[in-house]
Amino acid sequence: MMVRVEDRILKCTIRLATEADLPKLEWDGQYRHFRDLFHRTFEEQRVGRRLMLVADVDGYPVGQVFVQLTSSDHVFADGRQRGYLYSLRVKEPFQRQGLGTRLIQAAEAALRQRGYSWAVIAAAKENPGARRLYERLGYRVFTEDPGHWQYTDAEGAVHTVVEPCWVLEKRLSQE
Repeated sequence: MMVRVEDRILKCTIRLATEADLPKLEWDGQYRHFRDLFHRTFEEQRVGRRLMLVADVDGYPVGQVFVQLTSSDHVFADGRQRGYLYSLRVKEPFQRQGLGTRLIQAAEAALRQRGYSWAVIAAAKENPGARRLYERLGYRVFTEDPGHWQYTDAEGAVHTVVEPCWVLEKRLSQE
């Protein structure tokens, strides 16, 4: 895929993240607080429980989406039929050029390849643009989630996030 940034056209590839990408996912310190989360997610990818897809431009991940293949909450991911897409983001200069759509489509293709029938994604209630994007791509709201989760930052401090969400799903294939 080619993307236009500041009147330049760059080649973009969607691929699995590598260990060398982990520091780059911090986007020059903007997401440093997720350093441990990125490392844990990468370890989960190594053992086949998650995927970390990145949009690569010149060796730099300018976008990402992670896929949880299995979860104790089967509404999101059950290891067989339902996979959960999360942590979708695109670096600002690359936004509104179709990368978010391409990342979601690549995640859906990865789920289909593994035999999954459903993709699930959440949109923060404070982010109606995300919900519009997901609905444009065929997702439909089927429930709400209070959006309580925690992460440990790079200094070891635990942070609690409360982000109420719409939970959307999309059928990937006929059963």
